[in-house]
Amino acid sequence: MTNVINRWYRKYFSDPEGVILAILLVLGFAVVIFMGDMLAPVLASVVLAYLLEGLVAPLENKNIGRFWAVLLVFVPFLAFLLFILLGLLPLLTNQVKQLVQELPNMIAKGQQLLMQLPERHPNFISEAQVQEFIASMSSTVGNMGQQVLSLSLASISGVFTFLVYLILVPVLIFFFLKDKRMILDWISRYLPRERRLAKQVWEEMDRQIGNYVRGKFTEILIVGVVTYIVFMIMGLNYAMLLGALVGLSVIVPYLGAIAVTFPVALIAYFQWGWGNEFIYVMVAYLIIQAVDGNILVPWLFSEAVNLHPVAIITAILFFGGIWGFWGVFFAIPLATLVKAVMDAWPRNDAADELQPVPREPPRVAAGGE
Repeated sequence: MTNVINRWYRKYFSDPEGVILAILLVLGFAVVIFMGDMLAPVLASVVLAYLLEGLVAPLENKNIGRFWAVLLVFVPFLAFLLFILLGLLPLLTNQVKQLVQELPNMIAKGQQLLMQLPERHPNFISEAQVQEFIASMSSTVGNMGQQVLSLSLASISGVFTFLVYLILVPVLIFFFLKDKRMILDWISRYLPRERRLAKQVWEEMDRQIGNYVRGKFTEILIVGVVTYIVFMIMGLNYAMLLGALVGLSVIVPYLGAIAVTFPVALIAYFQWGWGNEFIYVMVAYLIIQAVDGNILVPWLFSEAVNLHPVAIITAILFFGGIWGFWGVFFAIPLATLVKAVMDAWPRNDAADELQPVPREPPRVAAGGE
């Protein structure tokens, strides 16, 4: 057993650059896991700086100075941020309030529908089972209401923190963009010199994560806006709220689309029942999901992520569990990082040569020679 461990160690950790890369990865994940909450504004600013860097770089290529290029991108970004906070967010809040007020009527209508099931299918379901299910659902809804109330009270206490973040994040974004080269040079001074492998992995992931962040934000905007316009034209209630949910659902591959289908179907059903309008809305929603998965995603993301769906879902659960929302958002590039490190990790195949190689038996010449 000891020989096996020694061979494995010599094979994968005999290269100093591999050891340095492993140490840097461990330190990076440790910072995210144990200091992620404290550094949340910094991490969010880095993400948004990645998003805006895709607009700054082309301006620099047109012989515009870094400062002026950053300014030309940063000012419209601030205007867009103010539009979301002052224009879009109040509308979404009003629709959430309307939906909460409408919930008792929806629940009553759902109870009436459930009470008809024992009459239509007495052999499959009884009235006692329906009553028990309604009681459990009422208890669940009551608990959810208490959680929402406690969340709202907690949010009141966090208003000051939100205002601090609202000022701090744009300032950090501006300096990350303006002083990008200086910050990277300063960080490189404290890294080991034997970092060729780490630099190679970093350059690859820097490009991939930048493309992923910009593509994902663009996908959220396109899917959300298109869904809102389609639902508004079809006359569906809470079109803006549903558009925002469908847009944000693309953050979580596979699972997001499945989860957001339920509120869309429920609101359409309680508005129209099993009518033609309900079918039209669901068909339009499925078309949007199909176009997003088969046309929009391949067009936005220049490099396909060669990961199995099981690997993607596992990455979402793992990184989301240790890093929350940002872990879910970066699950795919982080999984790609793990795969890239595994592929690029140096191996000392000479360690396997320590194993005894079985000798082939001597060949006997034909005719007994």
